Amino acid sequence: HIHSPRFPENLPPFVLFLAAGDLPGAYLEYVATKVRVPVLFVPGNHGEEWVLEEGRRKRPGGVVNLHGRLFRHQGRLFYGIGGVPRYREGEGQLSEGELLRLALKPFPRRLLLGHGVDVLLTHAPPPGPSAGEDFAHRGARAFLLFHRLFTTIHALVRRKYILFKSHGENVEIF
Repeated sequence: HIHSPRFPENLPPFVLFLAAGDLPGAYLEYVATKVRVPVLFVPGNHGEEWVLEEGRRKRPGGVVNLHGRLFRHQGRLFYGIGGVPRYREGEGQLSEGELLRLALKPFPRRLLLGHGVDVLLTHAPPPGPSAGEDFAHRGARAFLLFHRLFTTIHALVRRKYILFKSHGENVEIF
């Protein structure tokens, strides 16, 4: 779809572009130049979400790195956690403690305002049926706690990008 010369006109209307990690920074920048909606991403575990500019690595332009951040769009609150549970040293490797800290970060907001996060965007899945078979994507236990603390829209998506379309309380992910 994205490599079509008609992109994004070849897709149904959408209000947000979500990228769940391991996409090259140049790819994210390309998408951001083509769509007229916010492009949100979380980093994966391979460190691909960078672009080189004058010999230096930087995050791609025109996109929002959602890792550890809240983003409000059309009345919904989005939060992201990139990376995977640590299985080796390197970029995108988080300890269980780091994942737990990130999962709890928006909790004071829920206590103060009575509203949590609507959509959690992660690279790693929670443990269970949505977890991958490889060690890197076996699931992060901290995400189970997150889902207990917050009412979220949860979708098992085995793609690297998600087009988000909201109709009041109904959400389409395609």
